[in-house]
Amino acid sequence: MTRIAIIGGHGKVALLLSALLTGEGHSVTSFIRNPEHTDDVAGTGATPLVLDVENSTTAALADALAGHDAVVWSAGAGGGNPERTYAVDRDAAIRSMDAAAQAGVDRYIMVSYFGAGKDHGVPEDNSFFAYAEAKAAADEYLRGTGLAWTILGPGALTDKPGTGLIDVDPSPEGDRDTSRANTAIVAAAVLDLPQTAGRTIEFRDGTLPVAAALEPRA
Repeated sequence: MTRIAIIGGHGKVALLLSALLTGEGHSVTSFIRNPEHTDDVAGTGATPLVLDVENSTTAALADALAGHDAVVWSAGAGGGNPERTYAVDRDAAIRSMDAAAQAGVDRYIMVSYFGAGKDHGVPEDNSFFAYAEAKAAADEYLRGTGLAWTILGPGALTDKPGTGLIDVDPSPEGDRDTSRANTAIVAAAVLDLPQTAGRTIEFRDGTLPVAAALEPRA
């Protein structure tokens, strides 16, 4: 059994992921900001932990992460407020990476998005700009840590059923639809695949079984 911490535990992907992981026999602690969400999280089999990561220190996060084997960042400010977007998607995410290192939690999975990076191409007057900038900074910081990191870049998220079939590194010009259920399946899979450490994996709903799609390419 592996102890896994999910930060942003009430998000749609996180709830699906925690149900998958607990179903596989793992122990999951889901970090949530709103205590009213405890029942939803507990319903997946995870243990809810109320912790406001936006306003938590690195030391407090390290204390909460201590004893876990892996951490999945699936939190987000939800857009709308650029200041809060930077505070959560960039600053709190970076603190969680430092906290994981302090707590001795080596494995770190970042749920990012397809196309994230400094060359995201989102104009400054677009409401998505702050999120794109924040995720680019957080992903870049993670790549520079000594953690065994994997960055996941799902395409445009949908609530379609999970097929367990994806395409990795799809063309940016093609269809980007990616079900949240498939995103959770991929996150669960990489946690069991230490060889995916050090990889940025962009994907969408597709044609290959997840395990085959995640195999390193020659």
